[in-house]
Amino acid sequence: MSTIKRCMFIGFVFSVAIMMVAIVIVPSGMAADFKKEYKLQVNVGPSFYWGIGATKFADLVREKTNGQVNVKPYFGSALLKGAQLKSAQMVAKGVIDCAYESTINISPVIPEANIFHLPFFINTFENLDKMKAGQSGHAVFVAMEKVGLTPLAWAENGFRQVTNSKRPIEKPEDLKGLRIRVVGNPLFMDTFRQLGADPVNMNWGDAQTAFQQGVVDGQENPVGVLIPVQIHQYHSYATMWNYLVDPLVIYWNQKQWKAFPADIQKAIQDAAQASGRFEIALCRAGLDGDKSINVLKNEFNYTMEVPDPVKFMESKGMTVTFLKSEQVKAFADATAPVLEKWTKEIGVDLVDKARADMAR
Repeated sequence: MSTIKRCMFIGFVFSVAIMMVAIVIVPSGMAADFKKEYKLQVNVGPSFYWGIGATKFADLVREKTNGQVNVKPYFGSALLKGAQLKSAQMVAKGVIDCAYESTINISPVIPEANIFHLPFFINTFENLDKMKAGQSGHAVFVAMEKVGLTPLAWAENGFRQVTNSKRPIEKPEDLKGLRIRVVGNPLFMDTFRQLGADPVNMNWGDAQTAFQQGVVDGQENPVGVLIPVQIHQYHSYATMWNYLVDPLVIYWNQKQWKAFPADIQKAIQDAAQASGRFEIALCRAGLDGDKSINVLKNEFNYTMEVPDPVKFMESKGMTVTFLKSEQVKAFADATAPVLEKWTKEIGVDLVDKARADMAR
């Protein structure tokens, strides 16, 4: 072999050796393989409990992945220009990477999520937890996976209560004729129409103006929303009736998720579950005795600014009414036709699974 050819051969072998070493020492999980930023869709602002939970998720992901994965929350549906019901489609398509999202907002794509929105069906935190951990919660996650989403953990927006400027709501007849702002889900519209109210769907900015002008009488939301929006500025009456609940799901684009190394998947999943537990405790604080207050204090070293939302609303001049079991039953009886209709829409099998979960 000539000297020139020998040099060329040695050079080739050396180059191949360097490439092989590079392949061995640069695993797929290195930071260079990750996007600079993973966009997280969040419907509300950062001061809401939901928004605080999303921030916690982003912080935990950064911590648990040693800075390799940077999740940035985009609050107020900024990525969707306010079209919050499209979050599931946008994440499934990969336009948005992940979401900290309400079951209400994914229900147009995942109708199974409406299992949580049947009127006067769940009623208690215990029943909700049984469903999330049971067959019915699993069915929602399976439905999400079928459309290209990877659900990571449950969080919560809470049981939705009703407030208004006219009178206490203690029986179905008290809602007759009241104009109530509701979310755009048709199940919500059906429920309030069945109770004799006039439901209207509008964004929150318009709703606040309508409250001030007396055009709209009331609205329904969890306390985790009522406190930050200072609902006492508009309404004097709150009824704690737990008529339906609004769980949140933390989820990721499925294709992108499957491309992550196993250690990164575990780190993100752990972050999702921890932030979900934290955020659930925020939403339940003051409503389940000391249980959630202690979770926040002992597990997260976090102190609530408003540890008792009911006392806070009362301190602002609101009349807060808790319905007795027989009063709740009257509302359940009045909305039975809605439950029957939507059981068929959602699927009898899924509703049966939910009932079995709650009976455990």
